[in-house]
Amino acid sequence: MAFERVFRLASIPALVLLSAICLFAASSASAITLLRDPDIENGLEELAFPILRAAGLNPRRVKLLVVDDSSLNAFVFDQNAIFIHSGLIEKVQRADVLQAVIAHEAAHIANGHIARRIGNLENAQTLSKLGFALSLLAAAAGSGDAAAGIAAGTQTSALRGFLKHTRAEESAADNSAASYMRWSDIPLQGLVDLHRTFAGQELLSVERQDPYMQSHPLTRDRIRNAEAFLESYGNTAPVNPNAEYWFARVRGKISAFSRSSKWTLGRAAEEQHRDIRMMREAIAWHRDRNLARARSAIDAAIAERPDDAYYVELKGQILMEHRQTQAAVATYEQAVDLAPNNALILAGYGRALLSAGQNKVALDALERARARDYRDIRMLRDLAVAYSKLGNDGMASVVTAERYALQGRPEDALIHAKRAVGALPTGSPGWQRAQDVLLASERSVKRKR
Repeated sequence: MAFERVFRLASIPALVLLSAICLFAASSASAITLLRDPDIENGLEELAFPILRAAGLNPRRVKLLVVDDSSLNAFVFDQNAIFIHSGLIEKVQRADVLQAVIAHEAAHIANGHIARRIGNLENAQTLSKLGFALSLLAAAAGSGDAAAGIAAGTQTSALRGFLKHTRAEESAADNSAASYMRWSDIPLQGLVDLHRTFAGQELLSVERQDPYMQSHPLTRDRIRNAEAFLESYGNTAPVNPNAEYWFARVRGKISAFSRSSKWTLGRAAEEQHRDIRMMREAIAWHRDRNLARARSAIDAAIAERPDDAYYVELKGQILMEHRQTQAAVATYEQAVDLAPNNALILAGYGRALLSAGQNKVALDALERARARDYRDIRMLRDLAVAYSKLGNDGMASVVTAERYALQGRPEDALIHAKRAVGALPTGSPGWQRAQDVLLASERSVKRKR
């Protein structure tokens, strides 16, 4: 698991490489952190798959990403990602409630709310603030898909206004979410309980409200409508053991990394799935720097599910962070064999190889990871190191420029983009990528002056 600071308070990152993705700053913190973990993201994909399919969205294209924030919130900014705060995942108690969150956000995408809003921005006053992020949607290389992205300077209030849904949109999204859940055989009680979670928030001052309330206006009518859905269609959908399993696993891993080891070890015994229980204990012992007990626990989890790439990946992470480099390389290699197309696992494998001095093999793994997911900032840092160690300073500068771009640091991105343009053959793929960052970062820097 990696925690990545992706941008500063005064910026909107618009990472749109391969699959466009934008984030927002809605809290008072100086940066927002993405929680990147292959197991957690896979679990969320398992929960989201039937919903996205029912919504007519491509489950392979829409990513489920976790924001490391204890507040209750979820949001979408474009058609390719749904963001859920870790606090919301830990707050809800059942899979169907979390699936109601996913269904509601998927409805905003499927109903065109985000697309219309981006289109309407072209003539809006906020274009000068948001335009840099949105301009990168047109900086696509090759196909019509967006291919480059940088953070744009903006005020939090402007972005919050952009993300805020109208009551009409919320009503439409609720109706669609109820339909998706029915078609997916997910209990509608989840939608009712989701709205009840936020009951009473409207009575609080804006400063005390959960961020969800500020972008998803809630009324008592919406609660009544959700109850009407339940009364009309019934709650006959059976509990889905697969959904409950992945829900428990996602929550278990998030809590094991975010709560104290003592808390995790005290609560792990309550977990009914033995593999999840052992996974949680492994993380707790790992965080307590007890490698022997952590290794024993994760091996027990793997014994329960020997073909589970994500448990093997966790073992690799534990070994790496305890400086057992060679053992970590071998373990990550097993994980890659089990999940050869998982970008985060490939990135971890590349990181282990880099630590072991196997730079050429590391570069190959990291480039394969980048081709599948450009959102991984830690991978970009490792990829730049691999290029540098192999003497390709031009490509190291390209990747570094892109990493700074994603972190909302256009001045630093500009410096490295210029270096890359000067070092790489004119017209080469790397040179073209550097040009994209160069042009976009120059516009951003000029706007700041």
